[in-house]
Amino acid sequence: MEKSPVSSVFLVASVFFFLSLFHGGLATTTTTQDGSEDWGYVEVRPKAHMFWWYYRSPYRVEDPNKPWPIILWLQGGPGASGVGIGNFQEVGPLDTDLKPRNSTWLSKADLLFVDNPVGTGFSFVEDTKLFVETDEEAATDLTTLLMEIFNRNESLQKSPLYIVAESYGGKYAATLGLSALKAIESGKLKLKLGGVALGDSWISPEDFVLSWAPLLKDLSRLDTNGVHKANSLTQKIKQQIENGEFGDATNSWNDLEDVISTSSSSVDFYNFLLDSGMDPVSSSAAELSKGVAMKRYSRYLDSLRRSSPGSGRGGRGAGSDGDIDSLMNGSIKKKLKIIPENVTWGGQSGLVFDSLAGDFMKPRISEVDELLAKGVNVTVYNGQLDLICATKGTEAWVDKLKWEGLKNFSSTDRIPIYCGGDRVTKGFTKSYRNLHFYWILGAGHFVPVDQPCVALTMVGAITQSPSISST
Repeated sequence: MEKSPVSSVFLVASVFFFLSLFHGGLATTTTTQDGSEDWGYVEVRPKAHMFWWYYRSPYRVEDPNKPWPIILWLQGGPGASGVGIGNFQEVGPLDTDLKPRNSTWLSKADLLFVDNPVGTGFSFVEDTKLFVETDEEAATDLTTLLMEIFNRNESLQKSPLYIVAESYGGKYAATLGLSALKAIESGKLKLKLGGVALGDSWISPEDFVLSWAPLLKDLSRLDTNGVHKANSLTQKIKQQIENGEFGDATNSWNDLEDVISTSSSSVDFYNFLLDSGMDPVSSSAAELSKGVAMKRYSRYLDSLRRSSPGSGRGGRGAGSDGDIDSLMNGSIKKKLKIIPENVTWGGQSGLVFDSLAGDFMKPRISEVDELLAKGVNVTVYNGQLDLICATKGTEAWVDKLKWEGLKNFSSTDRIPIYCGGDRVTKGFTKSYRNLHFYWILGAGHFVPVDQPCVALTMVGAITQSPSISST
């Protein structure tokens, strides 16, 4: 019988602590007694501390021809916590009731969650001047963290690393992919990059905001008047982006969200079949503007858990009212032991968003192009019901790629995806060379939550996990 991924999650951490100066930063690592988990801090820059959490899969298949993969999960926001949201609400071994998740991605790979950029989740800075202001700066910090984790561990170096991102995390993934490749080529990073996967990713803000009004009009969530109000702002945003006025474009994006929300009777930006007010634990719409995007994540995921009892996605845990903040700042902080007493999970997240406001609306299409040109496997996947990173917008930016294989990719026929032993169509996919696209039906912004079976099938294909042949 395989060891349960939850069996050791609350073992008392061993006394395997070490502090070392490496790459100019102070590193702190803790390991559970059975070696199934590691977590720690890396001082990626003086007084800038990044937190990470690594899970070794209990489903690992030893195959010399197909090394067991590692997935680095990057959350969006900016300021949303991968260690909290991606881990406990989406793909980690436990849900927010600390019960096993039957759709954990550990069945396909080891998992590495990072609170990125510094200031997100349990990561923190000692000086507010140390928040990153660009995606490239975030990528540099992440590369430093990967050096710290991988360079000292020959076992990890044998496994290909797949960077899988969600939402704004896609911009981090694109810039990190290039930064990591540069470090690998120069010999500074001992790592095999398996590929980059961009899930409902904010790669081209312009294409997404231009998609909102026509999509909602077709769905009857906006009328002609609403479209007219939205269009005046989208054209303003388009011009601001063309002029390089990215901070102003971020402010206009915030105004556009307010207009869309008012004109649509508060459509949920993460699933256009829902109203944003359906979660009683969430803050009001006014509080969900720039700087607290993490609360939108929690709101939507929590509404799914409440509407899907017994689904294996988690119930109303994390405290008496399902508040993930209570979970992370309570039992999880106690388990981890190394979180400084004065650090609150998510306490600096709003400042992270504010610091990236000047980069928020910048596109990263050229970075994706460069990854493709370098031969990196790039996967794009999108939930059918997503609005904020709508499939319509994703298809638009993919069509702007200058990659030489784009014409052949575009003319390739899609293949239907089935899951769970039936012939009900769950999505579509197509590939040409190193570009792969997945259309996930019935899913909003959070594909692993809405369609866990399809997500697992997709991840097995992306990582070429040795377990895929037996599932």
